[in-house]
Amino acid sequence: MSGTVVVGLDVGGTSTRATALTLTGERLGTGRAGGGNPTSHGAERAAVELSTALREALRAVDPTRVRAGAVGLAGAGRLRADPAGRAAFDRAWSDAGLRCPYAVHSDALVGYASGTAAPDGTILIAGTGAIAAQVCDLRLDRIADGHGWLLGDAGSGFWLGREAVRALLADLDTGTAPGPFGRRLLGELTGTTGVAARPRDTVDAVVQAVTRRPPVELARFAPLVVDAAVAGDPVAAGLLRRAATHLVDSAARVRPTDAATPLVLGGGLLTGHTPLGAAVRAEAGRRWPHAPVHPAGDGAAAAAWLAARTLPGVTDPVALHALLVPSTG
Repeated sequence: MSGTVVVGLDVGGTSTRATALTLTGERLGTGRAGGGNPTSHGAERAAVELSTALREALRAVDPTRVRAGAVGLAGAGRLRADPAGRAAFDRAWSDAGLRCPYAVHSDALVGYASGTAAPDGTILIAGTGAIAAQVCDLRLDRIADGHGWLLGDAGSGFWLGREAVRALLADLDTGTAPGPFGRRLLGELTGTTGVAARPRDTVDAVVQAVTRRPPVELARFAPLVVDAAVAGDPVAAGLLRRAATHLVDSAARVRPTDAATPLVLGGGLLTGHTPLGAAVRAEAGRRWPHAPVHPAGDGAAAAAWLAARTLPGVTDPVALHALLVPSTG
């Protein structure tokens, strides 16, 4: 097994990352390409990005050494059910010189595995959208939210942006002068921080600015909410507290009340010592005081580990996880 190589890919809407690892944890190559989510980009385009990242990761690797591989992506079930899409991925795999099998996993499962080797636990992800999933024996069991911006994604980046605009509109409706955060948001939306002589004109301008663009683009205001909360704005801080409650509530739909299994936090709003991540950790600590909370880490390495643990010579997958997946603290 000393010469064995495994390959993992983390395929997202904005980027595709690949890594080639030995079973001792040596990183032989990495690759990066554009967004490869077949749901948002189409299977053919996604396969092109997968091929680019894969070839870069294998540039200095003999592909015959690769014994197993795995791909993590959103909409994995849809790809598995789409013969043409799976065929496009198969071609990208074989064109890279790979003859071993590969598995397709949900990005939620790969995110979970990037934070822990425990077979059972929960993953909570908050980025533009939000989703929670219970993991049993390293398989997705039950899922909560992930319903999209129109029906759910409570506590997500979209939710924060929408609620911030709603708070601004409520101030304008009641004649309350917007505070510093409201004025900044008003400037982003209308180009001016002042309120018109007829406040309803400003309300109309805000509504028109929002409705002229795709609704999901409200997520672009999430960083403004976070920055304002850090600066001490009470409205923004309140939004973060509400978002944290919504996210933990989603996890609680699928997670037992007395759970002591790991909770992994993923997505840009919850990883990297973010204020929302801290709020979610605090709320999760109250709900599940005996459960460890881990940040999600390197998804491509986690996918490689999921592939490696299926090999017949691997007898200690937990020890292998420590070698292949960088610790995120």
